[in-house]
Amino acid sequence: MLILLPQTDSMASTVFREIYSQHPSFRKLKELLAGDSNEPVMINGLTGSSRAVVMAGALSQQPTTHVVLLPEKEDAAYFYNDLTALLGDDNIFFFPGSYKRSVMYDQTEPANIILRTEVLNFLSSGKRKCIIVTYPESVMEKVVSRSNLRKNTFSIKKGARLSTEFLEEVLREYGFTRTEFVYEPGHYSVRGSIIDLFSYAADKPFRIDFFGEEVDSVRSFNPDDQLSLQIHDEIQVIPDIRELAFTESNDSFIDFIAPSSIIWSDNFDFIIEKTDAIWSQAHTRSSKGEISDRRDIIITGRHLEELCSQHRQIFFGRGRPSGEAATVIFHTEPQPSFNKNFQLLTSKLVSNVQEGYRNYIISESEIQEQRLKDIFAETDPSAEFTPLLLNLHNGFTDHDLRIAVYTDHQIFDRYHKFRIKGFFTRRDSMTIRELTDLNPGDYVVHSDHGIGRFGGLEKIEVNGRLQEAIKLVFRDNDILFVGIHALHRISKYKGRDDTPPRINKLGTGTWQKMKQATKKKVKDIARDLIKLYAKRKASGGFAFSPDSYLQRELEASFIWEDTPDQLASTVAVKEDMEAPVPMDRLVCGDVGFGKTEVAVRAAFKAATDGKQTALLVPTTILALQHYRTFTSRFENFPVRVDYISRHRKPAEQKQILKQLADGEIDIIVGTHKLTGKEVRFRDLGLLIIDEEQRFGVAVKERLKSLRAGVDTLTMTATPIPRTLQFSLMGARDLSIITTPPPNRMPIITELHGFNDDIIREGIVYEVSRNGQVFFINNRIENIMEVKATINRICPEVKTAVVHGRMEGQEIENVMFDFVRGDYDVLLATTIIESGLDIPNANTIFINDAHKFGLSELHQLRGRVGRSNKKAFCYLLTPPLSMLTGEARKRLRAIEENYELGSGFNIALQDLDIRGAGNLLGGEQSGFIAEVGYETYQKILEEAVRELKDEEFGDLFPAAADKREPEKGIGTRQFVADVTVDTDLEIMFPDEYVSNIPERIRLYKELNDIRDETALAAFEAHLTDRFGPPPSPALALLDIVRLKWISSGIGIERVILKNGTMIANFVTDRTSQFYNDPLFISVMNYVNRKQGSMTVKQGNGKLSLTVRGVTSVSQAIALFGKILSWHTSTIKQEEGQ
Repeated sequence: MLILLPQTDSMASTVFREIYSQHPSFRKLKELLAGDSNEPVMINGLTGSSRAVVMAGALSQQPTTHVVLLPEKEDAAYFYNDLTALLGDDNIFFFPGSYKRSVMYDQTEPANIILRTEVLNFLSSGKRKCIIVTYPESVMEKVVSRSNLRKNTFSIKKGARLSTEFLEEVLREYGFTRTEFVYEPGHYSVRGSIIDLFSYAADKPFRIDFFGEEVDSVRSFNPDDQLSLQIHDEIQVIPDIRELAFTESNDSFIDFIAPSSIIWSDNFDFIIEKTDAIWSQAHTRSSKGEISDRRDIIITGRHLEELCSQHRQIFFGRGRPSGEAATVIFHTEPQPSFNKNFQLLTSKLVSNVQEGYRNYIISESEIQEQRLKDIFAETDPSAEFTPLLLNLHNGFTDHDLRIAVYTDHQIFDRYHKFRIKGFFTRRDSMTIRELTDLNPGDYVVHSDHGIGRFGGLEKIEVNGRLQEAIKLVFRDNDILFVGIHALHRISKYKGRDDTPPRINKLGTGTWQKMKQATKKKVKDIARDLIKLYAKRKASGGFAFSPDSYLQRELEASFIWEDTPDQLASTVAVKEDMEAPVPMDRLVCGDVGFGKTEVAVRAAFKAATDGKQTALLVPTTILALQHYRTFTSRFENFPVRVDYISRHRKPAEQKQILKQLADGEIDIIVGTHKLTGKEVRFRDLGLLIIDEEQRFGVAVKERLKSLRAGVDTLTMTATPIPRTLQFSLMGARDLSIITTPPPNRMPIITELHGFNDDIIREGIVYEVSRNGQVFFINNRIENIMEVKATINRICPEVKTAVVHGRMEGQEIENVMFDFVRGDYDVLLATTIIESGLDIPNANTIFINDAHKFGLSELHQLRGRVGRSNKKAFCYLLTPPLSMLTGEARKRLRAIEENYELGSGFNIALQDLDIRGAGNLLGGEQSGFIAEVGYETYQKILEEAVRELKDEEFGDLFPAAADKREPEKGIGTRQFVADVTVDTDLEIMFPDEYVSNIPERIRLYKELNDIRDETALAAFEAHLTDRFGPPPSPALALLDIVRLKWISSGIGIERVILKNGTMIANFVTDRTSQFYNDPLFISVMNYVNRKQGSMTVKQGNGKLSLTVRGVTSVSQAIALFGKILSWHTSTIKQEEGQ
């Protein structure tokens, strides 16, 4: 009988604390902690996360400061994670070192400094009850003394008397830097009566709003979108404590904690040795002049030992004490290894129950919990266990309490990631903002006039009033001013690489002709795609049966957590397979984002229905790699996988082909050999093609016959922009995966000079954990010199070299040997192919990193970090002072965005273009370069829409229906784009938003708003960030409302000048508008108001003129009255 108790997070976190409060050994520990004695305590027999459970109970028994000292940073992070899962975030602190690696290297980590400051600030405020988890590299660094910290802490309270000038002076004194926007610790900005600042004592910046010389409000805000999060009564501003520790008297961290604190440690002797080793290495490096002298800011292991001995000490397991000590013994053992084997797990659960043990299985996600329930319900309903939603790192069995606690990530051998509260990282979007901002001199595309250069924002005078316009410079210095409410017609030019585009001349028809030519070509491609799509939908195929429990078991054993994108792709593929028409789906996603897993699940689904799967790959290396992946995923399942490539002996190949024809092989992986005439399948049900664009024409032709009536899944690693997915809806089934798995380790990225020590340390560390290293050197001329250097620094490692001047066969052989593990280091140019996935290579060095583009760096770094090991990327460059500003910006972007985020690809525009080229044919890249990516995108969308409406209306009835006017008043849009021309003062004034790129961004954002809710939110955001909007800004918001209402009553241009409004109706005389009752209502309304408004017909245009309109809001009110009149007329007619 399966016991399933509904558990909430809060219930789950208290379950073990309550169970352990009854433990006889825990009671003894409790008594020891409560006593006055200072004797050390030895705790033996705790394994896995049972230590954290005991520690959590200790805090409630002894409400003082507990410092937990563990040998490695990673141990400490997981222990901290366990504690927060059991006790919540309050008063549990992680105390990291200030440096990215250790004190031996100069790079500091702002996120760590914030976490350190937070702990010191908490302790100096007199609070005691807390647990602080730390490790040797952190605890050996000295910290600012208590008195110094108090002296350098500035409090800001709501309602306090404080002037902006005085606060600015304090911030300058604290070494803060004034910036336009605040997104890093140590920044501040001033906008009128608002000061934003990022203190080192908090993980979010604060916004202080002044009313005169009084603090009106204090709010924390999100550095990502700059919007407020929560209100605070009081905050502390603290400078960079590391600087204080350098310049003023400092203490060790152990001096800083209260005398009553208790120090818990594991393997204390090792901690002391490690601290001494780091101290002597730092001393050696500083005596060589490689780093500044560190001896003033770090302590030795012996000193640390002395300091700890002044406090009560508790030792877990190994090491200490040899003298007098109280001993507490627990009887636990670690979770056994089940190797994803469900029968083993089930039999263990059953035997546990027979022996009187209670089983708990803990998962951190409800999806995983549900999968477990489903699998057990189908395989063995007699297994008894209680599922708990809890995030613990290691399972354990406690023999005294007779409980067995198993974690699902250990059962399935999945990677478990730790998360640290308040760990500040500079967000993707800030970097993307910098990369996509429009700056003077940038190339831009105007949808009507073509490509020009952006000349900045300029104030122009219209009838004595100032307005803001965007200046565009075309060929022969022709200048065009574009109103800020026509910004949607302008986009930043995205072309291929760095080649500048051809600038157009105003007033010639060249641009329109080019757009027409592109549209014709695009239409031809789209037409072929839609025809193929329609043909496939009309033909019959095999409908696979729904998922079996085996399928769920396979999916639950995936090492990473599924991302929403991956889940959506899996569901889409399964739906396609279960449908009675052949599937043809393209799954696109960066390497390591889980495409292969989607293919694994599809192939398994085919195998459970007795169908064979062929996986076609472009190279022998990829064949071996996919074979290994599939084999390891199907290890405990009744599926037979094999591969065929030129590396297999002829006899083996013959044998494989025979077994394939007899149906003994379920899944075959192979290169183009699979399309040969001699290959026969008994019953092929699924064809998976990896990187189809890399196959030759002959192979593609042969694929067509293989594909007939067979479900086909194509995969590519070239990112395809999500926007293309929507444009091609109904022409190509696309699934796009843009996010990495949430439990993927971030790749530790560091910037260094070409430095023997860093190279040695990186390679030796990787090889010592049986890993492999990529070393990218893009100059073939000096590649052998670099090899000699590596051999000199690390004589014991085996290095292989690969570059573009070698024969294809030779390259493949070397790579094949590297994949097999014959070499430790692969020294290569950027030739290491994009699809290559070597889970064993988790360190990459990129030499002369400043010479690479951002997307190249991003793609190269993506070669590592594929397994559940921590990965490193070292960017080697000359000193930063010698690099261009552009290169520095690129390197900073890649170094700071070490979490591979989905937003990052937005900045990698050349990848978008490559993706579009691969999907729609290589020649399209040329058109994209001519018209710019965004214009191309619009042309493609228009072409597909027109084809659906005109040529394929019967296939897409829904598309045609959508154009029918909706029933209801004022909801119909007769005009797609309304132009407003006015002499009113309409803009964000300089003194309101001073930063020009930010003003442009706000104008663009405003242009894209489509409804009142979004407009109200936009106004609230403005008020939050910049204060109440002045009247020119409010009038700008009204312009948006005017465009909406004008579009609803068939007006395509509004001129509002000299107190008169002229509104031009739709130019197209065949428009639906002129046959609509609304047009008749408008004319009737005008006739009734003949004194104040008139309608004229001239130059083929029908226009309405109204005198006495002096503001935008008046114009909106007038159109509102016309619509109300129309509504009441319709209702009267319906009533008659």
